[in-house]
Amino acid sequence: MANTAPNAKTRQVMVGSVALGGGAPCVVQSMLNLPLADVEGNLNQINRLQEAGCEVVRIAVPRKTDLDFFEEICKKSPLPVVADIHFSAELAIEAARRGAAKLRINPGNIGGLEATVPVLQAAKAAGIPIRIGVNAGSLDSALAERGDLTLPEKLVESATAYVEFCHSQGFYDVVVSAKAHDVPTTVATYRLLSQRMPEVPLHIGVTEAGTLFQGLIKSASGLGILLEQGIGDTMRISLTDDPVEEVRACWTLLSALGLRRRDPELVSCPTCGRCQVDLIPIAQEVEKRLRDVHRPIQVAVMGCVVNGPGEAADADIGVACGKGSGVVFAHGKTLRKVEEAAIVDVLMEEIGNL
Repeated sequence: MANTAPNAKTRQVMVGSVALGGGAPCVVQSMLNLPLADVEGNLNQINRLQEAGCEVVRIAVPRKTDLDFFEEICKKSPLPVVADIHFSAELAIEAARRGAAKLRINPGNIGGLEATVPVLQAAKAAGIPIRIGVNAGSLDSALAERGDLTLPEKLVESATAYVEFCHSQGFYDVVVSAKAHDVPTTVATYRLLSQRMPEVPLHIGVTEAGTLFQGLIKSASGLGILLEQGIGDTMRISLTDDPVEEVRACWTLLSALGLRRRDPELVSCPTCGRCQVDLIPIAQEVEKRLRDVHRPIQVAVMGCVVNGPGEAADADIGVACGKGSGVVFAHGKTLRKVEEAAIVDVLMEEIGNL
């Protein structure tokens, strides 16, 4: 049974106006994928992400020349913006001054513990948290070469050392991620992290998960395991695709686990020889149109009387199909019978009437 209670053990930090950890619901994130110089394009993408349900956005800041664009995006963005920084403590410091709601730095390439001190000071002065983002592919070389530790242990060791250093400097608004591209390593790492540092909020994800199909399978299997165990205060499903698909995937996974509901859930049967309508395109069209509906309702599309109102009786609304027709029902009660060609239109009309 899913652990539907948010993790109350972790320290709560604020990313702009968004609460993360400390009993808050798991926060949905995504990352922008346009050059910073395209300020208008980035803001349009943020608006699309917000409409899809994104709560926090991250953007890479690779060069000093990007800082003016980053500052403008932060000022105009309706969502908190996280600055993703690699290789330069100076960039992280300046991003904190320019409006970042949170910093993401990588222990493997930021320049060592001492280089982190002014970054912590800048974040503290700005009143923003820092994510310590450890990746399997960019571990500190001395740690990566150790033969006495497994990869999950190396990732946890790296993250733990940086968190302890942050605490020693009086900085406690820390979030941790420790990602790998394969599911078993990711799951093992986050389980170990949650045991070693139960008070630290965790950003969960499978990095470099792949294109839409593979990325969804890998992310859902890994993050589903973790979320069911109460591990994860914020999440990103990383896909080589439109970032909006990442947000839709996050919400679908959270909904499937009973953790958060925002959009409709489509329940549809896989079809068989009993089906007497062309169900697959009907279900696909319903799914497409439901993207514009932002209500936590359950919609059933069933191909025959076997998988009809009986099995879908708990759905808010649905259709059970017969020979060239369908019966539209709500909460188990018949509303009307319609011809096959009208099923989608009538179903969407009745959804609007709920």
